[in-house]
Amino acid sequence: MPTGMSLPSHAEILAQVVPQREKWTDFRPPDAVVPGPGQESCWDFPRPPEVRDVAERVEVIWQGEVIAATDQAKRVVERAGAPVYYIPPGDVRPGILVPKNQLSLCEWKGVAAYYDLSMNGQRVADAAFAYPDPLTDLGQGYEAIAGWIAFYASRVDEARVGGEKVTPQPGGFYAGWITSRFTGPFKGDPGSEGW
Repeated sequence: MPTGMSLPSHAEILAQVVPQREKWTDFRPPDAVVPGPGQESCWDFPRPPEVRDVAERVEVIWQGEVIAATDQAKRVVERAGAPVYYIPPGDVRPGILVPKNQLSLCEWKGVAAYYDLSMNGQRVADAAFAYPDPLTDLGQGYEAIAGWIAFYASRVDEARVGGEKVTPQPGGFYAGWITSRFTGPFKGDPGSEGW
């Protein structure tokens, strides 16, 4: 997070997000794909989202080099979305993340801070984000990802889970990673507006 930039208090954040949380209604599209053996449906994920451990190795490749790799990743799963993978900052190559003066607000996890990627004279805007001080009021374990880095798979060369190349969640807004283990449809797919 950029130096000199401060986050609102949890009380200030909650005053903004609780009304958004209350608008959500349970929904499952009629075309939700039934998961096969060893698969999970994004429609069986909880809302509010929760943090889960990842057993597989997670890697991020940019400019032909592994810039992040870990056996300790966590994923946040949320109804209708592909899992978002979080990597401990110590498992990201030092010096490639450039903090931005940009924040966004998630009604469940709180304030996210954004990073550009910079290496070998190349720069990719808004390639990653983190929750420096996530909300804890719901007891979903968000504090476990405080300061951990989530990469947009669409903004790097490749991302992998357990050696499998991921597909970015459609739409460009969400940072979910889709593998053969997950079935949709996913937020961001055509026709998913309003989910």
